[in-house]
Amino acid sequence: MNEEQQAESGSHRSWLERLSFALLGEPKTRAELLELLRDAQQRDLLDMDALAMIEGVMQVSEQQVRDVMIPRSQMVVVERDWSLERLLAEVIESGHSRFPVIGESRDDVVGILIVKDLLRYFAQGGNPFRLADVLRPAKFIPESKRLNMLLREFRSTRLHMAIVVDEYGGVAGLVTIEDVLEEIVGEIDDEYDTDQPPEFIRPQGERQFLIQALTPVEEFNAHFGARFSDEKADTIGGLVMMELGHLPKRGEVATIDGYPFRVARADNRRVHLLELTLPDRQQDEPADDVPG
Repeated sequence: MNEEQQAESGSHRSWLERLSFALLGEPKTRAELLELLRDAQQRDLLDMDALAMIEGVMQVSEQQVRDVMIPRSQMVVVERDWSLERLLAEVIESGHSRFPVIGESRDDVVGILIVKDLLRYFAQGGNPFRLADVLRPAKFIPESKRLNMLLREFRSTRLHMAIVVDEYGGVAGLVTIEDVLEEIVGEIDDEYDTDQPPEFIRPQGERQFLIQALTPVEEFNAHFGARFSDEKADTIGGLVMMELGHLPKRGEVATIDGYPFRVARADNRRVHLLELTLPDRQQDEPADDVPG
C-alpha cells in the first residue's frame, strides 16, 4: 500500500471511528451529528442527494402535521349529493386519486373517495350510483401530530390521506403520504404535473388572496400595484423572512408597506404559502394606475 492509499485509508478510518462514536452516544447533539454527516459528504463518503435525504429524515422527526398540510381553503373536495356526471368532471379536471367527501360544509367530512373504487361501479354496470357505496372512512388527526409518527401510521394502516383537525375539532386541512415523503426526498411529480407556469396568486374572496411564497416581487407588484423593491429579495416569501428576521412559523404575520402577510404554510426549511387580506384602500386602487 503506497503512501497515498494509506492516507486515504487513514482518512476513511478516522471518519468511521467518529461515526462509531456517534452510534455509541457521540456526538451529543443533533447539530454535531449533522456536522459529522456534512463532513462525510465533503469527503465524498456521502453524495449530496443522500445527505439531503438524511437531513430530511431528521427534520421530519421534529416537524408537525401543521407544517406540511394542505390548508382547508386549498382542499379539493367533492360533495356527498353530487351527481355522477359532476363527480366525474371534478375527478378528470383535478387529476387527483383521492378526495375528501363533504356534507353540509368542509367541517363535515363524511368519508374519502378513492377514484379506483369508481371502476367497480362501471364494471358491474346497471346499478344506480350511490356515492355512499364507495366511500372509505376518513382518518382524522390533530395538527400537532409528529410527521414521523404519521408516516409510521400511514404505513401500518395502508392509508394515504388523513384529515387534519384543529383544537376545536374543525377541519384545518388535509395531509397525504406524498406530502410527508416530499419532506425527505423533495418534490415528487406525477403524470398530471405539468411544466405550465405556477399559479402564484389565487383569489379567495373579495379581498383575500393566497400567495405562493415563490411569487416574484415583480409579479406581485404588477398584480396589486405595489412598489416593493426586489434588490434584496426576489420573492414575496423572501421579503416576509427579511421583515420578520427569521424563518417564519405558521400563523406569524408580517406587514410590509400596509400589506399584511400571514404565513399559511411553512416548515423548518422554507415558507410555502402566504395569506393576504387587502385593506379597503388597496382593494379600491386600480393596479394599472401608472402616471403617463
